[in-house]
Amino acid sequence: MVSIETSLPIVWRSNPHGNEYERARVGRVFNARRPKRFPRAVVEATTESQVVEAVRLAIREKCRVSVRSGGHSWAAWSVRDDAILIDLGRYQHLELDEGKKAIIVSPSTTGRVLNGLLSTRGLMFAGGHCPDVGVGGFLLQGGMGWNCKNWGWACEQVVAIDAVDAWGELLHCDTEQNSDLFWAARGAGPGFPGVITKFYLRVRPAYTNVLNSLFFYPISEYRRAMDWVIKASPTFDEDTEIVAIGAVAPPETGISGHCVLLNFLTFKNDEEEAKSALLPANTGRPQGFALELTNQPSSLADQYRIQAGANPEGHRYCAENAYIKNDADVPAVMEDAFTTAPHPKAFCIWYAMAPCSRRPLPDMALSTQSDHYFALYTVWEHESDDERCQSWVSNTMRKVERHSDGAYLGDSDFQVRRTRFWADANAERLMDIRRKYDPEGRICGYLDIDDASGVKGLENRHEWMQ
Repeated sequence: MVSIETSLPIVWRSNPHGNEYERARVGRVFNARRPKRFPRAVVEATTESQVVEAVRLAIREKCRVSVRSGGHSWAAWSVRDDAILIDLGRYQHLELDEGKKAIIVSPSTTGRVLNGLLSTRGLMFAGGHCPDVGVGGFLLQGGMGWNCKNWGWACEQVVAIDAVDAWGELLHCDTEQNSDLFWAARGAGPGFPGVITKFYLRVRPAYTNVLNSLFFYPISEYRRAMDWVIKASPTFDEDTEIVAIGAVAPPETGISGHCVLLNFLTFKNDEEEAKSALLPANTGRPQGFALELTNQPSSLADQYRIQAGANPEGHRYCAENAYIKNDADVPAVMEDAFTTAPHPKAFCIWYAMAPCSRRPLPDMALSTQSDHYFALYTVWEHESDDERCQSWVSNTMRKVERHSDGAYLGDSDFQVRRTRFWADANAERLMDIRRKYDPEGRICGYLDIDDASGVKGLENRHEWMQ
């Protein structure tokens, strides 16, 4: 529907065709646990100029602006009451500069689409693991991408952005121009005080030999498996991603109930080099495993298929996470989560972050990390299981929180839990930037209880530890 007030492709809540509004409101929200929040209108922008016009329309309408990139936010941050929601799903921009090994992308571009193009040029971008995650929210939150433990945060590869500010002006932001906004864009998450329309990204050469080694342990071997992988990770090969997964065991393992999967994924350009990288895991893994699959040929496309299977569409989700303290008894902190998931499709992960977690970060908003990233992804199908599954997540995280340094924005829900997301000085600077560039709170920020954070933003404290 096109409104009488503007030529924008816009669907108003007052649209007599309610199904069209509902499609625009939540049709691209990945989490089937739909929010009971209702934007005043949804602009399905197809161009950068329409994003500018949509912000200016919100100014005339005296309402806020919210933004949707890929729709993969677990808490559906884009869906806000009485705001104009700018949905970027139909705005597609991909511009490759092969000479500079750089690419300019629109925020709704997914990792699968981005790497699909780059792979034809022998390049890759270490974006999100789930194939349908848009780069917009992913990069704003920091970007815990492929092999983050060694290659660093994805947002470190952002060299500039274009963004529409709260006054409807299009700005280019980098280290020289509008540098405060560029600083904020790398780690502000949904509190960024503008609407990003383009990311300018450095890319890396693609890897021609990707191998995977997987070790499945019964839950009775949990402690032995976790003690070993945590010790092995910091000095492991620099092109190898390491993750431990707690989930119901697949039938081929012969394990009944939960298992621990240790997953080593290496990116190399030579098969023998890849096998050599995985050799310490293949020979050093502790005994007690039920199944091992070593040196399995893989690719980003294969990994995207696996991730899509673990994160199925049309399901209900509740996610939470923590950076567990480096001096904690990490296996003990995570044990309840690894052994008591409330649904067969739920899973949790320990994601190795060392050695990059020990180096100084660039000057950017992102500023909290530890050697140990822990996350819960609780997945279920029926609304009748909502209370049980969500309560399990909250109860589990209350125990983990006591041993954490903070959390990652991307797997959080500020309506349920507010914790520490930045170093104190970075949090203070970020909230000052929000007030400077959006003093009236035009751009919807952090969705906390009753959507009350507004211009002041988040307090950046371990609320559950008070």
